[in-house]
Amino acid sequence: MKNTHPQYPRLFTPLDLGFTTLKNRVIMGSMHTGLEEAKGGFDRMATYFAERAKGGVGLIVTGGVAPNIEGWVSPFSIKLSTNSEAKKHKVVTKAVHDAGGKICMQILHAGRYAYHPLCVAPSSIKAPINRFKPRALNNFGVKRTIRNYVRCARLAKKAGYDGIEIMGSEGYLINEFIAKKTNHRTDQWGGSYENRMRFPLEIIKQIREEVGKEFIIIYRLSMLDLVDEGSSWDEIVQLAQEVEKAGANIINTGIGWHEARVPTIATMVPRAGFAWVTKKLMGKVNIPLITTNRINMPEVAEKVLEEGCADMISMARPFLADPHFMAKAESGKTNQINTCIACNQACLDQIFKQQTASCLVNPKACREMIYSDDQASSKKRIAVVGAGPAGTSAAIYAAERGHEVDIFEGSNEIGGQFKLAKMIPGKEEFHETIRYFKQRIEDLNINLKLNTIITADELQAANYDEIVIASGVKPRSIKLEGVDHAKVLRYDEVISGKKPVGKSVAIIGAGGIGFDTAEFLAHHNHDLETVEEFSALWGIDQRLQHPGGLAKAVNEKAEREIYLLQRKDTKPGAGLGKTTGWIHRASLKKAGVTALAGVNYEKIDDEGLHITHKGESKVLKVDNVVLCAGQESVNYLHEELKEKGITSHLIGGALKAGEIDAKRAIEEGLKLAYSF
Repeated sequence: MKNTHPQYPRLFTPLDLGFTTLKNRVIMGSMHTGLEEAKGGFDRMATYFAERAKGGVGLIVTGGVAPNIEGWVSPFSIKLSTNSEAKKHKVVTKAVHDAGGKICMQILHAGRYAYHPLCVAPSSIKAPINRFKPRALNNFGVKRTIRNYVRCARLAKKAGYDGIEIMGSEGYLINEFIAKKTNHRTDQWGGSYENRMRFPLEIIKQIREEVGKEFIIIYRLSMLDLVDEGSSWDEIVQLAQEVEKAGANIINTGIGWHEARVPTIATMVPRAGFAWVTKKLMGKVNIPLITTNRINMPEVAEKVLEEGCADMISMARPFLADPHFMAKAESGKTNQINTCIACNQACLDQIFKQQTASCLVNPKACREMIYSDDQASSKKRIAVVGAGPAGTSAAIYAAERGHEVDIFEGSNEIGGQFKLAKMIPGKEEFHETIRYFKQRIEDLNINLKLNTIITADELQAANYDEIVIASGVKPRSIKLEGVDHAKVLRYDEVISGKKPVGKSVAIIGAGGIGFDTAEFLAHHNHDLETVEEFSALWGIDQRLQHPGGLAKAVNEKAEREIYLLQRKDTKPGAGLGKTTGWIHRASLKKAGVTALAGVNYEKIDDEGLHITHKGESKVLKVDNVVLCAGQESVNYLHEELKEKGITSHLIGGALKAGEIDAKRAIEEGLKLAYSF
């Protein structure tokens, strides 16, 4: 079947699987959201997935569902092993089908990654990211686990799913059987590669026999383990071919084990940074191949298909950011897509804290039942002061609900702190959020007044129904002898390029802004644009000559000498995101940045920054000292209005400075808009 979409012809070409047809080449990839375990979670999942089905995605894959208790990701997480559990899923499948979509359920056995004492694995080898040591399955246990997979697939079909995805990658149980690293068995399930891959092949064969031919089976195959003693390329090809013979309809790409020390989905990964792996397998099998990771815009997906890297595209987080991604692309409204910036802050970071996922740029995600598209009961005139993330969010959501909104912004561009964030190497995706905000302001006819400093008197005279103060933050100064020295700079002056910076720099403050400033100074003259450069820096073997796909990393020392300092005697960057903090620390280490904790600052003079570290007095002979010592709220208007007896609402940095928190700011904008 052909498609004649003028802009994305390959993306919108249907895929005929023989017994069923997918309307386009995009699947919403599997992603655990926490709704699976939440109170009323199945109804919330039904609404969540149905919204994405309405948005036009070709096929949805659920978050991972365990086939038995041993396979739980954590205690009492979602599993499917009984008829009563299958019945609960029917509300999800019905909602998706009623919305015109198709949905597969992912079967995931966590193996040695299971965070509970019942965890099992092919061999009793503890994972470095888990405190629980797994019990090795005996021969009976292996066969019982295979039967549990089959039972789970049968129940998924009974629950109305169009198919299943078997999670065979990312270092979970099936992947553990395949790799020498985690399979030290000497029986029929270990030793030779033929024995090690027997486990997934038996699962596929027995599931196909149980569910019949007209049921989608996707197998998620680890094409790049990124750990020592992982699979060789010849083994990956062999497994893919055997997976096809066993009865799978589609093979999906898995990249990296969870314990791998290589970024795979964070924002510094180039767009479509791993599509080359799937391309290498193209032509080796006769069933469709899906590629994934950091594909977040339709033009990127179209190019991947055009270059023959895959037959289909998987995107997970982009559908958190915008459920109507595909509908907007198909109607030529790409500029209206709310792009995933791969920050992980509201999705993966929250999941690892046992919280329900959402999305930094779309806080409605996973809360569709709470924040519906209903209009406000009465129309109000609303003034928003400040067009940073908080103010723009409040303005957009208020306008969507039918209110008349004016935004007053003192600078010549919207974005607030995002204007700085987009300048940080590896955070360029923040450009997309500003672009989306601008488009929404235009589409909703919000009255945006740039270069405008509004006063309390003017706000009073305009007689608004509601006033929102989202005037953000300003850098905080510190009390230190010599802080007014000519070599002292603020972080905003540095990142915006207003002030030149010398060849040696000391950064005071190792929070998020300190790390961003160090990243900016270390890599400012070198954009990591190509997949080849990224692979070299992080030690990815693109020739796949080594099992696991690892190579010797090429460290790129910064041209500047950089010191990153903090008063606290804790690990620098301890407060960074759980899933990305290690990446930022590793990146600066590769650049040769010296990070020091437990520092006392004495003074700044012509010689440099005088400090005491571990009881020893030192002078850091630097050209510049950059202050990243936190922020202060800018909220004077709120106080002035209060004195006039006028109520206003504080959100974002104006409410709470601390560490700059865009997730909180945008969410506060949403909540406030829905209170009007």
